[in-house]
Amino acid sequence: MENIIEVKNLTFCYEEDVKTIDNISFTIKKGSYTTILGHNGSGKSTIAKLLMGLLEKNSGDIYIGGIELTENNLAKVRDQIGIVFQNPDNQFIGSTVRDDIAFGLENNCVDPSLMDSIIEEYAAKVDMLDFLDHEPTKLSGGQKQRVAIAGILAMSPSIIILDEATSMLDPKGRMEINTLVHQLNKDKNMTILSITHDIEEATLSDYVLLMSDGQIIDAGEPNEVLKKQQEIEDIALDVPFAYKVSTGLQKLGIDIDTYINKEKLVNTLCQLHSNK
Repeated sequence: MENIIEVKNLTFCYEEDVKTIDNISFTIKKGSYTTILGHNGSGKSTIAKLLMGLLEKNSGDIYIGGIELTENNLAKVRDQIGIVFQNPDNQFIGSTVRDDIAFGLENNCVDPSLMDSIIEEYAAKVDMLDFLDHEPTKLSGGQKQRVAIAGILAMSPSIIILDEATSMLDPKGRMEINTLVHQLNKDKNMTILSITHDIEEATLSDYVLLMSDGQIIDAGEPNEVLKKQQEIEDIALDVPFAYKVSTGLQKLGIDIDTYINKEKLVNTLCQLHSNK
């Protein structure tokens, strides 16, 4: 797969001589689901703002879809990216869900005669078709995030960035949004970049970038990176629940592989039980 995001020797400082992002380089494949994982203050959300051009880098290069992020190319880069923030209330513009989804279409000068069908199409994709005339601020947290995602999908970006987008949701809302975004990644070959401190979400990715103090300290497939218990705990995160259970069972003498994915662990345990 081709690279849709390329970052080379990127550095950024909020304060002089204090590097929030410290000379990092990475690539993200088109159509992949990549997680940037780290504790609060590690610099991961700053990367999202740099990729969107909301912050100006101190040094380094950023390429989105083969286009270098510069002041002159900012609009071309932003046309390729949609971002969902931690608090969806900060993204709402319209007085109704319909108005909010329409906002981006109006800015892109979409033919007004086509808008209703586009709005309804993407509201249906996120299961919010029955809420088009509701006020966004009166929706649940999970519903608000669905509306934010619908507004982004209507713009047809190549990339969606989720910046701690599920951190304020309850477990049910978190599961709904994660399921929706993974479905979009699969069905539409949409590149997803999830920025989170939730290691359970990271286990479902194609690729993980592990951050600490503005640097990428590890990168690779989740099954490789997230089993490094000491490395994970050194940056104030916890290893996946399935890893704890499977390694605990191994210590009890049960012949089982080490897992990070809960579903795979449960399936294996069911098979072991049925074979008795």
